[in-house]
Amino acid sequence: MKTITLATLAATLVAGSALVTAAQAADMAVKAPVVAAPAPVNPWDLAFGAGVYSDYNFRGISQTNRGPAVNVYFEPRYNVNDMLQLYAGVAGWNVDFANRARGEIDIYGGIRPTFGKLALDFGIWYYYYPGGTCYNASVPGECALNGNLNADQWNLIGGAANGNVIKKDLSFLEYYAKASYTFTDNIAAGVAFYYDQDWLNFGFDAKYLSGNVKLTAPSNWLPTGYGLYLSGEVGRYWLGTTDNFYFNVRLPDYTTWNVGIGLTYKVFTVDLRYYDTDLSEGQCNAITSDFNATYSPTNVIAGLNPSGLGSKWCGQQYVISLKADLTYGANIK
Repeated sequence: MKTITLATLAATLVAGSALVTAAQAADMAVKAPVVAAPAPVNPWDLAFGAGVYSDYNFRGISQTNRGPAVNVYFEPRYNVNDMLQLYAGVAGWNVDFANRARGEIDIYGGIRPTFGKLALDFGIWYYYYPGGTCYNASVPGECALNGNLNADQWNLIGGAANGNVIKKDLSFLEYYAKASYTFTDNIAAGVAFYYDQDWLNFGFDAKYLSGNVKLTAPSNWLPTGYGLYLSGEVGRYWLGTTDNFYFNVRLPDYTTWNVGIGLTYKVFTVDLRYYDTDLSEGQCNAITSDFNATYSPTNVIAGLNPSGLGSKWCGQQYVISLKADLTYGANIK
């Protein structure tokens, strides 16, 4: 029987400890480092912005009597995934309509599917114009004003002294479908279709189809943070025959177009744009009931505008605007 000395026992323990340490080191080299789970992405986002305009021009027709306008909007968004976004929003404008309505409130919502370079947008939009006044002394029951006003009262209220008529409420509902395709970082084009249910409360539905193109300057053309673009749109409105209040008149279909140039800096955009339509001043008056419309023999259109009044709300116009557009996720968070 061999005798184990203290020296032998110590050497054995030291060797064993070295083997365990080597094994642990080898094991550590094989194991993958622990990676923290990525933070969950918040699917909610919020877009909001405001703008000031030299005129609020809507599809070729001034909404503010060719005067300045202010716009604000607020749009919560929910990103279902990278290819689908749900949204709803509210927006506001000042207007100056012939029925003396002073504001427009827009309530809207929809979905935005995206397939690579193709972006779609389907939704519904309600245009609400509170505070209007009805002008038509010849249709009792249709108007709160039914012929009991004297000349001074007509002049004080404004809007009907020239003989035009218009309803108190011009609000209407619209459905839309849009598509845009980004060919390159510098070229994009789109098409949009709008169906207006009882357009401006005229008593008929209307359809609007438009196409647009946008050319964006290469990023190396301008200092960092700046952008430059040129864009244009051509649209066609198909209208219909009015109800009894407007004497069952067939309003003219019309084409409108605009082209403009814009400079961007971060969230800000300055845009200078030219608008026009193919409407004559007489046709424009039949559509707008413009309270500033004036008489000219050339504006007489039998069956449409026999009064001979003409409006300049649909003619050539330059509009300059300054806008700020932000999203919580990109600009604030």
